[in-house]
Amino acid sequence: MKKINEIFYSLQGEGFYTGFPSVFVRFSGCNLKCSFCDTQHESGTLMSNEQILEYINQFPGNQVILTGGEPSLWIDQAFIEMLHTAGKYICIETNGTHKLPEGIDWITCSPKKDGKVCLEHIDELKLVFKDTDPEVWLKTPAKHYFLQPCSGLNTHEVIDYILQHPKWRLSLQTHKLINIP
Repeated sequence: MKKINEIFYSLQGEGFYTGFPSVFVRFSGCNLKCSFCDTQHESGTLMSNEQILEYINQFPGNQVILTGGEPSLWIDQAFIEMLHTAGKYICIETNGTHKLPEGIDWITCSPKKDGKVCLEHIDELKLVFKDTDPEVWLKTPAKHYFLQPCSGLNTHEVIDYILQHPKWRLSLQTHKLINIP
């Protein structure tokens, strides 16, 4: 059983896949307690793998985003294999502090100041520009590096930083800008 906060269908609002129709599976709970977290993820319902897949299959999109909270606290190899068997492209948004099962198609790591990243493969490193030096995270190997304003409050500061440090790309929370889930 996995504790699910919500499952919904929308457009990916941030990072590399911005604009892609996706089924979001938001898991409950997190091992970190970031002061700037903008997601209410503590409550939830226990669901089996089969119940989760049944819910996901109600939507036409094949891209599934495992998010949270922290999804690595709940997922396992059987869950990933079940989603692949159902023809799903699996993305995960994780803080990177736990090992992941094999076979996840796209790994977005959003590291936090108090978390130690232990992942060996990262497709996209997405850093909330808040209270940590972005250059420290460039030592973490990833295919793409994104800086994201903290709840849109420091957007111009992020833009100025990226203009001076062009290895980074801007990630806006477009779902908040256009008011979709």
